Amino acid sequence: MSKLPELGFYALGGHVESPRDMLAELALAEELGLGTAFFSERFNVKELASLTGAAAAVTNEITIATAATNHNTRHPIVTAAWATTLHRLTGGRFVLGLGRGLAPQLKAFGLPPVTTAQLEDFIGLMRGLWRGETIQDHAGPAGTYPTLRLDPSFDETIPIGLTAFGPATLALAGRAADVVILHTYFADETVRRCVETVRRAAEEAGRDPAAVKVWACYATVPDYLPVEVQLKRTVARLATYLQVYGDLLVKTNNWDAAVLQKFRDDPVVSGLSGWADAVATPAQIEHIADILPDEWLAPAATGSAQRCAQKIDAQFDLGVDGVIMHCSTPQDLTAVVAAYSSAQAAR
Repeated sequence: MSKLPELGFYALGGHVESPRDMLAELALAEELGLGTAFFSERFNVKELASLTGAAAAVTNEITIATAATNHNTRHPIVTAAWATTLHRLTGGRFVLGLGRGLAPQLKAFGLPPVTTAQLEDFIGLMRGLWRGETIQDHAGPAGTYPTLRLDPSFDETIPIGLTAFGPATLALAGRAADVVILHTYFADETVRRCVETVRRAAEEAGRDPAAVKVWACYATVPDYLPVEVQLKRTVARLATYLQVYGDLLVKTNNWDAAVLQKFRDDPVVSGLSGWADAVATPAQIEHIADILPDEWLAPAATGSAQRCAQKIDAQFDLGVDGVIMHCSTPQDLTAVVAAYSSAQAAR
């Protein structure tokens, strides 16, 4: 199969029991020609330094990107050394992707909410350390450090990514990052607006707007999967996002806030003991499907493999550089990738 650098997937997506599942996923992803494997971090069996190291050891071509880790859960020296190690181990196939994380979780850990200023300051620290600089008496939003230093001989160019939601993070990505990962269930208008925000910020910062690569994160759930699986990866996943940061998602997409309140007040939703995609029963997910507007579920590739491929291809018309086929494994996506590859070859 031909190389498809513009397509990616999330390794170990969702709730997993064994990180070893990643090994087969990566092998098939390389066979399919996918360009990037993205890794999200959960503090269970998805600790990213471990996963990305293992991924580097068992792959040869695919880019390995964190999307995302929090800058404040590791000391800057640890993160900078981890990224440099992976950069050299992979021959330049590593992307250090950062994100804000979940404020309630960080608060529970005794960590402050992540701010735009912290992220920008931290990116500057990483760039300096990778250039071999010794950073003395740093006192900035990312922290106070008497001395930071890796190796004065270093002169590394390591891409930095940002998972971006709101306009402030998107603008930061445009002026300071190399890769931007948008959120799942962004409406087409939202994706187009996000791309414009990134490009404009890059241009205002004197950068080449085209040099900042924007990835759409696009739920891709073909209809040849069992119906219960389809509903869990679409309805239950969107419901979880609405549970976690519904106000932000609704505001970003210009959706009706009254519908969100109706969702929250629903007795099935309010009675869930955890996130919908983790604890909801099939019957509960079917009920939630009836109360979510079709418009809210529409930003996804569903249907036949050919239909999914067409929907993925249409994302590029919105200005993105890559599409992450979210919510499915490479095994699930084999027919979709084949359909997409055939359509590209026929052009």
